[in-house]
Amino acid sequence: MNKQKRHEIFSRLRDDNPHPTTELNYSNPFELLIAVILSAQATDVGVNKATARLFPVANTPQSIHALGVDGLSEFIKTIGLYNSKAKNVIETCRLLIERHAGDVPQTREALEALPGVGRKTANVVLNTAFGQPAMAVDTHIFRVSNRTGIAPGKTVLEVEKKLMRHVPAEFLLDAHHWLILHGRYVCKARSPQCGSCRIEDLCEYRQKTSD
Repeated sequence: MNKQKRHEIFSRLRDDNPHPTTELNYSNPFELLIAVILSAQATDVGVNKATARLFPVANTPQSIHALGVDGLSEFIKTIGLYNSKAKNVIETCRLLIERHAGDVPQTREALEALPGVGRKTANVVLNTAFGQPAMAVDTHIFRVSNRTGIAPGKTVLEVEKKLMRHVPAEFLLDAHHWLILHGRYVCKARSPQCGSCRIEDLCEYRQKTSD
């Protein structure tokens, strides 16, 4: 795929959604960090239901840490893997208090040192909370990047690096949200809606559907 195609793809995605953002509900960087940790192998809808109960009660490292693993588990037990996530969140809160004065760090290295925070989670926080150009490649972005030809790769890291290199600079900050939303609602895994896709004529997918 050439530069002109990529530019046109992101131009159209921007026209349709000028200010994209995560579908996780949050009001500060700490809430976003916790929500993203909880979202692993879970839906944003499910996480939002849990945090709607949790955050009014506890939404700082100090207040969530005070709940303890058992107390936190009561709020998030509707989410998959909630036991291990509760342990990670409590330990993350402890480290934020001890190492970062309760603030969420703004570097990938410091974020990835927190329990339950991998490269993808760190990239979400850096991009969404702190406005840094970063690409959090989830299953949707991995699929869309390969299927369309925007940034094909065999691994998540390979796709991430290609996107960072090939997405035009003017779109880089919001590209990760556009690609996730496109994969979630249009370029679906089992039934891509090619017939109603805004970028069908630019996409290099060979098995397009007529829908």
